[in-house]
Amino acid sequence: MDTKPSVLFVCVHNAGRSQMAAAYLTHLAGDKVEVRSAGSAPADQINPAVVEAMAEEGIDISAEIPKVLTTDAVQASDVVITMGCGDTCPVFPGKRYEDWQLDDPAGQGVEAVRPIRDEIRTRIQKLAAELTT
Repeated sequence: MDTKPSVLFVCVHNAGRSQMAAAYLTHLAGDKVEVRSAGSAPADQINPAVVEAMAEEGIDISAEIPKVLTTDAVQASDVVITMGCGDTCPVFPGKRYEDWQLDDPAGQGVEAVRPIRDEIRTRIQKLAAELTT
């Protein structure tokens, strides 16, 4: 039985970068990839500028809620992509880890979020192609 790959996106607040990445991968890969996101210190809500920037792409993340990073989520994932969570992300043998250096959209307006969103989209398009072919 083939199992689909699973990806976990992690940033500090799970209110911006990791939410955008998860939304793009879900949008592009559909049910071919299991997608999770979490934060080492989750915010109370998704960054409104991030919600607006993603809405411009036709992707609604307004109902998403920041989630806390758990060891179980890391263990259940094949690929773990960190975005500024540093040493707080647990490391397990046999997992594929990538650290994406991206500006933090926290406290930024939609104009500052758009280039971050576009960089994430580019990276996700490449990742989706790798995981679904």
